[in-house]
Amino acid sequence: MTRRYLFLPLLLMGGVLTANTAWAQSSTEIQKLKTQCDKGNAISCTNLGWMYDTGQGVKQDYFQAADLYRKACDGEEAAGCAKLGLMYENGQGVKQDSFQAVDLSRKACDGGFAWGCTSLGLMYAKGKGVKQDSFQAVDLYRKACDGGEAGGCTFLGFAYQLGEGVKQSDTDALTYYGKACDLRDEDGCKYYAGLKQKRR
Repeated sequence: MTRRYLFLPLLLMGGVLTANTAWAQSSTEIQKLKTQCDKGNAISCTNLGWMYDTGQGVKQDYFQAADLYRKACDGEEAAGCAKLGLMYENGQGVKQDSFQAVDLSRKACDGGFAWGCTSLGLMYAKGKGVKQDSFQAVDLYRKACDGGEAGGCTFLGFAYQLGEGVKQSDTDALTYYGKACDLRDEDGCKYYAGLKQKRR
């Protein structure tokens, strides 16, 4: 089954639509997602949670978003776990809890959602909710990057450039910044260009 996420604005077909038409389409999509989520479709719960999280088509409501992400995560939907973990990290819609954020990011990473690995890696790098460990952070960035998550590639490049958790190597830093840039990460492109210029 194709996993369909709405982590980007809804794509409205047929040219520029009026506000009323766009709202009607959003309302229809929201109701469809709600029905599917209530029936146990965890991906629909994640998508609906994202809409409440960002205020996309609905009034922004972090509490509602957190409840939907939790429902998705309970349904073993890794992206829902990752998004709920971020809410615990930032204290949005839930009481701030770094330990809970770590547990949820780990569940997301183990469930194959690469962004969860990046998030967990950052927590290891900062020592937030877990004992600080640059080596573990690098392993998680690498796992994320191998999974096609651009942010993981950027942070891995950064680790190589600074020599944190790995042997310092501008060559490897450029490799991972370049991969991040190829995956359309603006920071990766910026760091690639900056390091390239510095080495001339």
